[in-house]
Formats: sequence, structure tokens, C-alpha cells
Amino acid sequence: MKNYIYALILLFTIVACSTATKSSVAANTSVHPPKVAVNDTVRIANDSLEYEVIIIDNGFSTWLAATALPRNYYSLSYLENKNNLYVNEWNNRVLQPQRYSPNLYEMRIDYQPNIHYGYEVNYLIYNYMIYFQNTYKQKLSGYVPIR
Repeated sequence: MKNYIYALILLFTIVACSTATKSSVAANTSVHPPKVAVNDTVRIANDSLEYEVIIIDNGFSTWLAATALPRNYYSLSYLENKNNLYVNEWNNRVLQPQRYSPNLYEMRIDYQPNIHYGYEVNYLIYNYMIYFQNTYKQKLSGYVPIR
């Protein structure tokens, strides 16, 4: 049986509801509806390591293509270290729904620093964490690059 890492599955119902409301208002006022990215799901799977990463968040795919620094800009060890810090803080916030919004921190991320996930997985997790912090005005750990 495969062990899946459902990292960063975020279904922001508040964002979805507000987007739907804005679209219906825009339709009634004959304003052009906002352009939405066609595919807002980023998925990476590796059958040999038996993991899967799924990132679902409106706008992340567009942000990744337009704003993120290119692959190989950071070293693998840098990404692993930052991801470890960000994921630990994320998981702490998941456990404190009375203090941190459960709409933002819906589920735990099973990121284990002793497993070698490879560059692509670490790159996407790192960039999602930067996107998340900038988009939702959160600070998980240390300096957050503004892009």
C-alpha cells in the first residue's frame, strides 16, 4: 500500500465562496469576469518512493510560472532546511485551531526530513510556502521573500 503525502491540500472554501459571489456580481453589472488560471492543481508523483504531492490553491500555478525564482536557483539542502522549518511551524498551527485559522491550516503535512524527496518536490513545497505566506499575510519562520 502506498504511503501518500498529501502535502498542502488546501481547499479554501472562503476564497471559493467569495470568488463565486464576485463572479455573480460581475455578471449582473456587465463587468468582464476576472481571468482564472485553467489548472490550479499542481501534482507530483513518484512511484518508486511511493509519495504524492498535491497542491490545490487558486492562483498558485500562475504565481509559480510568473513569480517564482527558476529551478536550480536554490540548492537542495537550502530547500530542505527551509521546508523543514516551514512545515514544522505549519503543523504546529494545524494543532492550534483556536489560535490560527482552520480555514488556512486545514491539515497536517507529512514531510519527513530523513526522506530524500528530490529537488522538484522540495522546490514546489518551498515555493508554495512563499506563495502562501505572501498571499495570506502569514509568517511561518524567519525572513519571507516578497515577490
